[in-house]
Amino acid sequence: MHARSEAGDRLTALGTQLLEVHIWLREMLDDLQDGIDDYFDGNGLPPRDLRAHCLSFCTVLTRHHTGEDRAAFPAIAEKFPELRKVLSDLRTDHNQIDWLMGNLRKLLDSLPEQPDPATAAKVREEVGALSAVMQTHFIYEEKKLISVLNSMDVPEWRDNRPDFLLVDDDA
Repeated sequence: MHARSEAGDRLTALGTQLLEVHIWLREMLDDLQDGIDDYFDGNGLPPRDLRAHCLSFCTVLTRHHTGEDRAAFPAIAEKFPELRKVLSDLRTDHNQIDWLMGNLRKLLDSLPEQPDPATAAKVREEVGALSAVMQTHFIYEEKKLISVLNSMDVPEWRDNRPDFLLVDDDA
């Protein structure tokens, strides 16, 4: 009975881990938004540090989504073929989020040393769009996949946590 309990805990942990990664990514984006607001309010990081913060966030989010596309989604599609449309929709979201991150990086790459209102409006609009799409994507994914992940047993994920379940401490 004890072994069954451990297996059940491990299965549940996959969905819980996904939720924890999403919470961490939301916090990273909130920190980036705060840094951008502080910069445009005249009391924040210099542009080069904001670009580094953005690059860090974008790298982690890309690693997460690439891991889902390459590891999680194929495993889910194999066991739950009825979710293929959901997985396709999530991949489309990944592409849209990638595009939005690229736009934000370009804007941050051209930040002036001194904040100006025109640039502030463009950057805030872009980070707002990224945040909205990312939040909607995460909510949809959590509703559709948490219970699925909780029901799955993927032995290779036990010993070697896949990229889509990595957080800062794991990297």
